[in-house]
Amino acid sequence: MWFIRRILKVSWKDKNTNDEGFADKSYRVRRKEIADIAFEYKHGQSIPRVQYTDEENATWQHVYVRLKELFPTHACKEHIRVFATLEEEGGFTEHQIPQLEDVSNFLKRKTGFQLRPVAGLLSARDFLASLAFRTFQCTQYVRHGAKPDHSPEPDCIHELLGHVPMLADPKFAQFAQELGLATLGVSDEDIEKFATLFWFTVEFGLCKENGQLKAYGAGSLSSYGELANCLSDNVTVKPFDPPTTAVQEYKDDDLQPILFVVESFDDMMTKMRQYVATIERSYDVSYDPYTQSVNILDHNAALEGVSRGLQNDVDTLIHVMNRFNKPV
Repeated sequence: MWFIRRILKVSWKDKNTNDEGFADKSYRVRRKEIADIAFEYKHGQSIPRVQYTDEENATWQHVYVRLKELFPTHACKEHIRVFATLEEEGGFTEHQIPQLEDVSNFLKRKTGFQLRPVAGLLSARDFLASLAFRTFQCTQYVRHGAKPDHSPEPDCIHELLGHVPMLADPKFAQFAQELGLATLGVSDEDIEKFATLFWFTVEFGLCKENGQLKAYGAGSLSSYGELANCLSDNVTVKPFDPPTTAVQEYKDDDLQPILFVVESFDDMMTKMRQYVATIERSYDVSYDPYTQSVNILDHNAALEGVSRGLQNDVDTLIHVMNRFNKPV
């Protein structure tokens, strides 16, 4: 699974040598060149711009055009809405690959998420924990042009066309952050379960819209082969149930045979919160959006701080409701 390859420290050189990219020496050199950008990046810097080649932009265009044909019938309404906005104001066009710095700034304006360049060597714990801080670790290389319909690992096409539109939706961004927060301080066994839940939601989730199945997972939304497959009769679709989904085996080297469907994002959020409440850990946490930090709730002072914030929100809500209900 390219997601697990990214987060479980499986080196690309360990992949099957029949892979087109691995067999292409010039492509491996290019991959290293782009990976070095992420290795040298430091927090707070602007994300370095990659001068993509004509071949890389051609691969992007090939995938972009075919996915755009499928989005109206296969993608969830949230993805469709944000994708249109990205074309209007986020620099998305079929002709060239957008730069991570520009897209990251777009995300910050929409939901507070930001992108961070990554070379591909992260642990599951680190990758998922970054979501708690509304940070998404993002690759910059492009899949090999010989097989554009599917990437054996996450590439910038996957990140930009699949993840970014969903992370720009406020409700889905909240779900992704809560998933990240839930992983802080848990056991390695639970990390594996949360990684599997990430796989079957953020990467390959399905949802219902007016009784029809739609894709919201980035793995499907960034691969026209996978997107066509996920709504076909080739897939066994099961209802999303975190305790069951968390231990479901999956395929990481081919089209997905089993997927999970949520009734709605609200339903998905509720079920995940109920599941998280059953996980044992020595402390609970809360996110402070003002300092962009996580507070450990292990003493009364910390609880009082959270309580004050909630009280301010409740007071504001009551004030607005009273104003709306005031007779004219």
